[in-house]
Amino acid sequence: MKIESKKVHAEWQEFTLTNNQGMTVSALNYGGIITRILVPDRNGNLENVVLGFKNYADYESNSNYFGALIGPVAGRIQDASFELNEQKYMLEENEGKNHLHGGSAGFHQVIWNVEAFQTGDTVGLKLTHKSPDGEGGYPGTADIEVTYTLNNENQFIIDYSAASDQTTPLTLTNHSYFNLSGNIKNTVHQHHVTMDSGKFVELDEELIPTGSLIDVSGTSFDFRNGRFLEDGFKDNSKQNKIAGGGYDHNFIFDNIKEENVIVYEKQSGRVLTIKTDQPGMVMYTSNGLDGKLELAEGLSRKHLGVCFETQASPASLHYKGFPSVILKADKEYNKRTFFSFGVEE
Repeated sequence: MKIESKKVHAEWQEFTLTNNQGMTVSALNYGGIITRILVPDRNGNLENVVLGFKNYADYESNSNYFGALIGPVAGRIQDASFELNEQKYMLEENEGKNHLHGGSAGFHQVIWNVEAFQTGDTVGLKLTHKSPDGEGGYPGTADIEVTYTLNNENQFIIDYSAASDQTTPLTLTNHSYFNLSGNIKNTVHQHHVTMDSGKFVELDEELIPTGSLIDVSGTSFDFRNGRFLEDGFKDNSKQNKIAGGGYDHNFIFDNIKEENVIVYEKQSGRVLTIKTDQPGMVMYTSNGLDGKLELAEGLSRKHLGVCFETQASPASLHYKGFPSVILKADKEYNKRTFFSFGVEE
């Protein structure tokens, strides 16, 4: 196992974690951005399974949030405002009249303090950041710690922890776009996804939650027994069309099965298993990607990656019945997500 680092742009450092199986995870101190994850296919070939830019400087205007840590609140906040303890807070309007992914002062733009570590069977990075009171419109000074850990079982683990001196909204996630075909050989049409979720959050035309949860039964949102992502790309239902021809929805986990999500790509044989203690996950199938971005292995295009953003629901700021994003001043935020990579023969 080893940890390497190099300067890549301005004051940015890229750290690369390597385990004894040859799997690597590379991440920047800027935005905590995961730039590459190399994992073997069924023949042992190591290839990159996440989308990232060819040129590091392009991450400065990373409007697609490739690989980034997202916060203080992942997702969209309706009308860029919320009420807390009978006080109204106004946030930056950075997507129409709404607030997305923490705004321009979000954690994806932060240069994090990074401390590398190694144990007997893990290598990792501890990223820390102090978010001052009022930054981006959010109340409270918050201490944020995110830990990236790679072990010898080809598991990549993200631990999120936070504490604030005032009650505040907070739900953190990572915005990596996965493509298990390796080196973006194919789109994610043939990614087969099994998900332990019987309900998803209905969206309006601006991709803002309506306040309703929809039963997945009989829809292309039913992944409980597994289905290909292309089912949703081809579906002309209102919710798929609103998302731009695919998925950009928060699924609420049933927590019946041991794994929350299993993703399989037949050609490579790669399997990604996701397990988390978050209450749900936004699955985004890169419906908004066009062919203009120069990525590490080629040009971007629609449906080239799929994000699995484990998180609570910002809809809880405006509607009852959703997993809360409120962190109380006397509580600690602690969440963990496992990304386990394997192959199926």
